[in-house]
Amino acid sequence: MNPASGSPWRVRDFRTLFAASALSHLGTNVGHVAVPLLAVTVLDAGPGQAGALAALSTAAFLLIGLPAGAWVDRLPARRVLVAADAARAVLLASVPVAWWLDALSLPQLYAVVLLNGCATVFFDVGSQSVLPDLVGRERLVPANTAVVSLMAGANIAGRGAGGFLVQLLTAPLAVAGGAVAYLASAAGLTGVGRGRPSPEPKGDRRRLRAEVGEGLRHVFGSRELRALALTAALGNLGAQLVNAMLPVLFTRELGLSAGALGLYWAVGGVGLLLGAASARRLAARLGHGRALARAGLWCAPATLAVALIGQGPWLWVAGAGWLTATVKTGIDNVLGVTLRQQLTPDPLLGRMNATFRFLLTGALAVGSVLAGVLGELAGVRVAVWAGAVCMACAFLPVFRSPLRTLRQLPEAPAPPRPAAPAALTASAALPRPCRRRCC
Repeated sequence: MNPASGSPWRVRDFRTLFAASALSHLGTNVGHVAVPLLAVTVLDAGPGQAGALAALSTAAFLLIGLPAGAWVDRLPARRVLVAADAARAVLLASVPVAWWLDALSLPQLYAVVLLNGCATVFFDVGSQSVLPDLVGRERLVPANTAVVSLMAGANIAGRGAGGFLVQLLTAPLAVAGGAVAYLASAAGLTGVGRGRPSPEPKGDRRRLRAEVGEGLRHVFGSRELRALALTAALGNLGAQLVNAMLPVLFTRELGLSAGALGLYWAVGGVGLLLGAASARRLAARLGHGRALARAGLWCAPATLAVALIGQGPWLWVAGAGWLTATVKTGIDNVLGVTLRQQLTPDPLLGRMNATFRFLLTGALAVGSVLAGVLGELAGVRVAVWAGAVCMACAFLPVFRSPLRTLRQLPEAPAPPRPAAPAALTASAALPRPCRRRCC
């Protein structure tokens, strides 16, 4: 059947990708809670070390994020996804083994989260790049809605379960559960793309730097894509300033349990789910770009309540602010990702996604470092307030761009024409020799 017709759920490869990705996201979210709590509770990490750990988990996107897009455009998507999940399973499994041997240390955790981030680069870029091919561009909005809803469900189940697993079984055993989830995901992803023809090898193997530059020019040369990138990067920066300090804030300043932290983060998953569920309806009523701009304006004031976190009723006030911020993120993740996929031709999807992931995850890394510095020098509360203000202002680039008035999805652009080789261009400029006998 034509994958562009009907619901994306009628496409077997999409169903397989969805089921395997559910396990992968579950492993990610369990590790998101268990690893920093392990560092704080077992290895006695301070605010600066917690910030460094969070920064290393995203630093891989700064190191290899851009070339990874060019590599993904060259490689079969299924192999990329399977290899990434298998690598993450092995890395996480090394943590409980080292703990059992009484050899676990912060340097090992730093190495694990850095290498795990390298594998996540390829998984994230590959999964977003393969989606238009699996379901067709006409079904990107419902497909992205399903994917974002999956991420939200994994946040609720994974982070909530991660907090309680740490409380019941200790942090190292919770990390082992994340490794099992990654391994199961890798096994499931072996079924994606079977029966499809393998991509033909490209005759034009240009230099990697030229391919990366083409992706950067595509994103930053478009006012719409540039605005989407800046808004998402600012949102990530603010969210990481808050999230990097929450383990310290909950366990030391507020005296709350790991289960409470897991529930607080699970509220963010509920927000993502609500945002994803409402995105399609908002787009139908307001238009895709207008829905993005107006949702940011509506949610900005409530986002500031995140910084009011404290004991008693203030925990509920901050939770409501966190819920509102993540509702906006869920809307952005559906409509923003759909717009950038629709604005990009197929040959550039990997590099476009890699450029976005480089910027977005780079913002997470910067936010982690800033959180650690602010937490050590000015206090944990200052870092949380800085993050809340940043999240509240993140909608401004989209609000001030042409997306503010966009109603319908634009047509997918044609692929860029490759530049002629320099030698060919030079020879074409030379005058042709005269073939007349009189010369």
